[in-house]
Amino acid sequence: MTFNLLFLVAGVLFIIMALSGSVLKRLPLTTALIYLAVGLALGSSGIDLLSIDIIADAHLIERLTEIAVLISLFTAGLKLRVPWNDPLWKLPLRLAFGSMIVTIALIALAGVIALDLSLGAAILLGAILAPTDPVLASDVQVADPKDRDRLRFGLTGEAGLNDGAAFPFVMLGLGLLGHHELGALGWRWFTVDLVWATVSGLAIGAILGTAVAHLVLFLRKEHREAVGLDDFLALGVIALAYGAALLVHGYGFLAVFAAGLALRRIEQRATGDDLDAVTETIALKDDAEVAVHPETAPAYMTQAVLGFNEQLERIGEVAIVVLVGALLVGNFTGDAIWFVPLLFFLIRPLAVALGLRGSCTQPAQCRLIAWFGIRGIGSLYYLSFAIAHGLDESLAQQLAELTLTTVAVSVVIHGISVTPLMVRYEHELKNRDAAPNPA
Repeated sequence: MTFNLLFLVAGVLFIIMALSGSVLKRLPLTTALIYLAVGLALGSSGIDLLSIDIIADAHLIERLTEIAVLISLFTAGLKLRVPWNDPLWKLPLRLAFGSMIVTIALIALAGVIALDLSLGAAILLGAILAPTDPVLASDVQVADPKDRDRLRFGLTGEAGLNDGAAFPFVMLGLGLLGHHELGALGWRWFTVDLVWATVSGLAIGAILGTAVAHLVLFLRKEHREAVGLDDFLALGVIALAYGAALLVHGYGFLAVFAAGLALRRIEQRATGDDLDAVTETIALKDDAEVAVHPETAPAYMTQAVLGFNEQLERIGEVAIVVLVGALLVGNFTGDAIWFVPLLFFLIRPLAVALGLRGSCTQPAQCRLIAWFGIRGIGSLYYLSFAIAHGLDESLAQQLAELTLTTVAVSVVIHGISVTPLMVRYEHELKNRDAAPNPA
């Protein structure tokens, strides 16, 4: 009976969201806020229909969030239509590595001083909460593949990179707690967990994404084969890149993101600056024709894969945010009263300021980048990953309380603020572009 009711709730929720999507875009709300409220209502604080425990069900939560993160990372990679050697990449790289490391260090400092955590536990908490979220941040991501706005591009690239870049520090925290081998003086952690896993993950994703794209396009353009079922192509590339990276002990999250970038890179090199014209051609002609035509096949492939992945991403968002709402009851801590404001109003802005120091990013963009450090599914994945690797129950509960509260607060405050802030930002951009240049 419970399973049947869950289907009923899911059906009603999806239909409501389908019918109200355009309305929500005009309001200071996001769909994630509604999903969170539904999760609270389904959990033990409401009708107790969704009974799940962050510690007892850590393995299940790890797998669910793992799938959601993989889909969102591949989608983020497909959205970034900028050559890899473009200077614009400096912005997300600074955020995903420089600002993230500063964030981990500052959270760890707060953990040791104010939360009475050991160094390993404090670093682990920092690594769990440092990554920004590519799913819940969809309203501030690039609007289309041609979007080169520094704010949107920076936040999209940061979210795509730092979900994987945080992994070495998760392993460092687990190692200091005795749940992972670091090697003498940390040599194994540095060589394997930091350098090898990062480089191999990115390389494998780029190579496999490029190879699959070339294979599919060759079959389509030369033999008019392998047409259709681009949904399976998307799933295949994700699974192939992730599985291959894990086999060589690389970071699968980085591999999947790199694979998405590689597919988009193939399209960008083939289409160049004519994407609008090609997209218009694709919309006017039959799918079977444009899928195999040499001029439109690359754009058609990436457009089809991206469209399917965006739908999967929305489904994943529903499932995981509802899950967060159900988990939230009984997992609130008084430390969150000061810790969450510290993270959002001091640590994140300071980390962004240091990471972007000396860049050409405008002050208004820096302020919005600092504010939209959205925490979400990646943090929940790392939390469940750590718990599943044998954390002491009392420590696991403490980290769970802080993480779940942080994610829930992020859903609320960023969900309420994203529409007015982004509308104002877009308005300022239009005014600036319309202003006459001084003589």
